[in-house]
Amino acid sequence: MALFTVNLSVVSAEESLFSGSIKSLQITGSEGELGIMPGHAPLLTSLKPGMALITKEDGTEEVIYLSGGMLEVQPNNVIVLADVATRSADLDEQAILDAKQRAEDNINKNTDGVDFAAAAADLARAEAQLRVIQASKKKVN
Repeated sequence: MALFTVNLSVVSAEESLFSGSIKSLQITGSEGELGIMPGHAPLLTSLKPGMALITKEDGTEEVIYLSGGMLEVQPNNVIVLADVATRSADLDEQAILDAKQRAEDNINKNTDGVDFAAAAADLARAEAQLRVIQASKKKVN
């Protein structure tokens, strides 16, 4: 008998964002994009800031922003332990655009007091959040 779904749990330090049966999960691992489907080989990897695109058992999709974390894949269970996780509908696009602009301004400054690594991390987070918003808008249209 072929497997058609796998159980997924997406949790952060603050809350559980998703728990249920899914057909697939697309997520950004430390080495690149991953597609997790029922029957996937066991896996443990860190996650980069990006989106988790969940295809539920009924075929509907949910998009969640992850700031990073860990992914564990077992034969019947997939667990995403996120540092910070936010549903796409809860992201504030204008605040993210402002954060992106501040990060870009900090990177472009030619002063010794700028922490370029922190500014680059802020910029990567903002860009990942914007990609999540764009992906959720495409799902609605």
